[in-house]
Amino acid sequence: MKSETATVPLTHPTPRSSTAWKATLILIPIVTAGLLLWLRQAQVQQLTNRTISSYGALPSFELVNQDAEPFGSAQLAGKIWIADFIFTSCPGPCPIISSRMSELQKPLEKTDIHLVSFTVDPEKDTPEVLRVYAEKLHAQPKRWDFLTGSRPAIYALTRDGFKLAVSEGSDETGMPVHSTRVVLVDRHGTIRGYYDALAPDAVTKLLADANHLFREQPK
Repeated sequence: MKSETATVPLTHPTPRSSTAWKATLILIPIVTAGLLLWLRQAQVQQLTNRTISSYGALPSFELVNQDAEPFGSAQLAGKIWIADFIFTSCPGPCPIISSRMSELQKPLEKTDIHLVSFTVDPEKDTPEVLRVYAEKLHAQPKRWDFLTGSRPAIYALTRDGFKLAVSEGSDETGMPVHSTRVVLVDRHGTIRGYYDALAPDAVTKLLADANHLFREQPK
């Protein structure tokens, strides 16, 4: 006597269930991003009322931006601004630092707060090179400038003005060595905060202090 084997028919998702599943996959990252944004905003609001210190005034300076136009203290006069220090061929932390700066554009879009990136490798980072770098970061025109100039001028400003470490690097690598800190400057040209761009909460703290400063020093 032959044994019989039960056959279970294969089921296929109906078009409706398949569409619902695809919609769910699309919605999950959107909802997650929205939740993370809401959490950041909540954290920013909690930190906004904290006291921020003063760390001294910056000296006057003039360099050249990615459009080969003079740019410096005169163009930043009366503005709140945020500075970082990078170079475009950096294999280390610079992409992360620039990414953090890029994150600031959206939440600060309704303010006049300016972003400024100083290259620490000015011989290689010409205005043309910096312009390409800015385009890759989707830098907003007239809101985020990338500055180059003479090495002595940039290094003196970094060390003596911003009080940050910078050097031409070791003989082994030849790469510039520089700080990963981002700096907040008020409308009077006074440094009001330092933030480690590699820290997970750097953007949150910087946004909180920038918003505090924007209320303290309105346009």
